[in-house]
Amino acid sequence: MSQAPGVPEDSSHVMAETLLKCTTRHVRLFTARVENNNLVPADDQLTLDLDPDNEFLWNEAAVATVQQRFRALVDHQAGQELSDYSLRRIGTELEGCIRELLQAGSLSYNPDCRVLNYSMGLPRTPELL
Repeated sequence: MSQAPGVPEDSSHVMAETLLKCTTRHVRLFTARVENNNLVPADDQLTLDLDPDNEFLWNEAAVATVQQRFRALVDHQAGQELSDYSLRRIGTELEGCIRELLQAGSLSYNPDCRVLNYSMGLPRTPELL
C-alpha cells in the first residue's frame, strides 16, 4: 500500500463490524490500521490514504488542512453507526476540501504524475484568471 504525505491518520472514534472502505479519486478510507505496510481490519480505527496516485504536490499546511477536516468529520460521526454511505460522505467531503485547496493555490498538480489529467479542473494560471 502506498502511503501519501501524512498518512496513515487513525482515529479511535469510529466503530465497524467489518472492513469498510471508500475510494474516491484522491482519498481512500479504510476501517483498518496499517501494520508493516499492510491493512489490518480494525473496528476502532479509520485510516486515511491521501492522494495515492500522487497527483498533487503537497506541503505540510495542505496535508494538515485535510487531516483537520478528516478529524472533524470523524468526530461528527462518533457515536453513530458507520456505513458505506457515511464513509463515502466523508470521502466526498475530503475531495471538496482538496478542490478548495487547489483553487486557492495552496495545492498544485504534480507535473511528474503518472497521468496528468487535471481531475479537479485546469490549473489556475494568469492566462485563465
